[in-house]
Amino acid sequence: MAYWLVKSEPDSFSWADQVARGDKGEPWTGVRNHQAKNFLKQMAAGDLAFFYHTGDEKQIVGVVEVIKTAYPDPTDLSWFAVDVVARDPLKRPISLARIKADPALSELALVKSPRLSVQPVSDDHWHHLLSKG
Repeated sequence: MAYWLVKSEPDSFSWADQVARGDKGEPWTGVRNHQAKNFLKQMAAGDLAFFYHTGDEKQIVGVVEVIKTAYPDPTDLSWFAVDVVARDPLKRPISLARIKADPALSELALVKSPRLSVQPVSDDHWHHLLSKG
């Protein structure tokens, strides 16, 4: 199993929207960066991802599971999407400020490449972040 972080603007699609989709999940569409697209193509069913609110919030709010691997994005068939389902909200959201202040997370992609909308998370970083939320 691999771990990831996916970002969404909460005004467009929030954690509450994801949860409302229930077990059918939601296509993760709209990724228009080649590196992020390549990460989507690497995702496997059963992989887990942190759900990150961008914009004013800038925080990890929950965990989603990949339920369908990469397929052509229905909003633009030259790109890719995956389907994800909400698994667990974090008991305490983890802000970007808290993440940046933690020396153990200095190599996290969110710190090093903050604009990337889909990014890998190492096993160590995953478990460390879960212990904070």
